[in-house]
Amino acid sequence: MTIGVAEDVKIEIFDRMEPLESEWRRLQRDSFTSLHQGYDWCDAWARSHGHPLAVVRGSIAGETYFILPLEIVTARSVRIARYIAGPFNNINNGLFMPAFRDRCSPQVARSVAHAIVRALSGRADLVWLQNMPFDWRGERHPFAALPSVENQNHAFQLALAADMEATIRQLNAKRRRKMYRNQCRKMEAHGGFEHVVAATSAEKATLIDLFFRQKAIRFEAQGLPNVFRPDEIQAFFRNLLQVAPNGCDTPLQLHAIRLNGENEGKIAAIAGLSRKNDHVICQFGSIDERLVPDTSPGELLFFLMIEKVIDEGAAIFDFGVGDQCYKRRWCTIETVQRDVLLPISGKGRIAAAGLQLVTRTKAAIKRHPGLYAFIQRFRARADREPTNEASE
Repeated sequence: MTIGVAEDVKIEIFDRMEPLESEWRRLQRDSFTSLHQGYDWCDAWARSHGHPLAVVRGSIAGETYFILPLEIVTARSVRIARYIAGPFNNINNGLFMPAFRDRCSPQVARSVAHAIVRALSGRADLVWLQNMPFDWRGERHPFAALPSVENQNHAFQLALAADMEATIRQLNAKRRRKMYRNQCRKMEAHGGFEHVVAATSAEKATLIDLFFRQKAIRFEAQGLPNVFRPDEIQAFFRNLLQVAPNGCDTPLQLHAIRLNGENEGKIAAIAGLSRKNDHVICQFGSIDERLVPDTSPGELLFFLMIEKVIDEGAAIFDFGVGDQCYKRRWCTIETVQRDVLLPISGKGRIAAAGLQLVTRTKAAIKRHPGLYAFIQRFRARADREPTNEASE
């Protein structure tokens, strides 16, 4: 393979995923590729949202060397090409053949970016590639040479060892073991519990519905906007649950703690895991604060899930983006992510400058917890207010 100038790479834009499925699934097998760029993940979002697609295919001599799964969303009259399902993706890499990653020089990356901009002219005003780690699993991202801004959210991961004992040894092992024993003892005092994984369609439907209810109550109590409230978001996760697992790999698997004894059959905690190769991502979690609050069921579920995926050969347990105390208690790795902004039109150049300013402002706000909490409460009030459609 030779990559020298932009003319070596042919850029095509597809408004449907289906023509690229076989090539897409071939590229997504690579461990460098995020599961969020997997075909099933993107298809579930596309079917639930219906945004126009602008999937970028880069080929050399007729062979596909990379795919960027993009959709077009419009915000304040600006057409933005972003990764499919962007708001719910924890890490984005695009899909690149290893040979392209190895040999993509900064000059070629810039030439390819210019070619993408030309190909999307008339379709979008701005390309916004969010949440890309420029250093991931020992490799440098092929677009690392492009102008970028640090995303306001970092991602947090736990490196998994050969067993649970060796894994928690990276943390405060003595404290972890003591906490786990205390949680189990308290659970037994209430009648015991089971760690369950939804297997049937009925179990999946019951747990996902309960998760949405638990999360709505939690957001309301905390005065936060409910990002899971929109029908299309709920449809997206239900679509993912319909995809059959491939061995241990799955776009979404629901775990829960089901209580016995005095709370027989009730669900104290729920979490959604995704897995691709040896990389597991926790997509979401919820608890019922009315049940066994003295046992910290959410923390207990994390322990049980991590122990399970270690036994199944996973190497990374990813807690996703967002800096929260429980993530820092569990994680040994903090991954910086960056956003690449490629303006296409004059409107896009103005929007790119604005987005860079907003991203830097959000990062500054998140460094001040009091101010961040106030803004979240304000957003939650706006989220609860009814919309006056006649005035829009």
